[in-house]
Amino acid sequence: MGFVKVVKNKAYFKRYQVKFRRRRQGKTDYHARRYLVVQDKNKYNTPKYRLIVRITNKDIVAQIAYAKIGGDVVVTAAYSHELPKYGIKLGLTNYAAAYCTGLLLARRHLKKLKLDRIYKGVDDVTGEDYNVESEEGKPGAFRCFLDVGLARTTTGARIFGIMKGALDGGLDIPHSDRRFPGYDASEKKYNPEVHKERIYGQHVANYMKELKDENEEAYQRQFSAYIKEGITPEQIPEMYKSAHAAIRANPDHVEQKETDCEAEKSKN
Repeated sequence: MGFVKVVKNKAYFKRYQVKFRRRRQGKTDYHARRYLVVQDKNKYNTPKYRLIVRITNKDIVAQIAYAKIGGDVVVTAAYSHELPKYGIKLGLTNYAAAYCTGLLLARRHLKKLKLDRIYKGVDDVTGEDYNVESEEGKPGAFRCFLDVGLARTTTGARIFGIMKGALDGGLDIPHSDRRFPGYDASEKKYNPEVHKERIYGQHVANYMKELKDENEEAYQRQFSAYIKEGITPEQIPEMYKSAHAAIRANPDHVEQKETDCEAEKSKN
């Protein structure tokens, strides 16, 4: 096929339509957002809730929000930087932390709606797929839809760890087990044991042991923060198990006190 000269003349620029600002910035996938936001007309003004999951270099963000003309309204939010309060001081962006963040969001949101006693989710984590069912004669389970933004939806990605935590926390999210760790695409089978190991951070513990046996110097360098906190590979699964129980016991958000510097800035 030959090359075709691109003609950008007066007619081209007269018809040119500028794309949305966040599309130009490469921040929003509007094709996906259209389907996540649009609501059935027979539901009138009922909000369509989304479970928004975002992962940065140092934090994991999980929010429940719905769209309005003026912009998105965030109803409940949870962040992995809150996890030290529950005993997880390190590894705040790994898969196990993603699960804890999703669990924290679910329990916090259901408590806000006074549904936490009706929909308790999964207390004992097994890695099995779980779908909450509405209780007869009681308010229905809270339904929301996963919003991954621009993230790649590869099998075993941390965004699905957040979703799994929210599912086990008692939220109703349409999903499939094909993107969870432990799913074999060739055999089309899901192994919950593999997923359970990820949820409890066993993959981190195994790597710590392996690196310590192979290269002590590299182990001291890479896991220096764990060594400083006195966390051994054997303690990691129990640390996450305790965190799950602590999150269920008290998922409330604690407002931070404004520092003198922040107070001075707000005056200006």
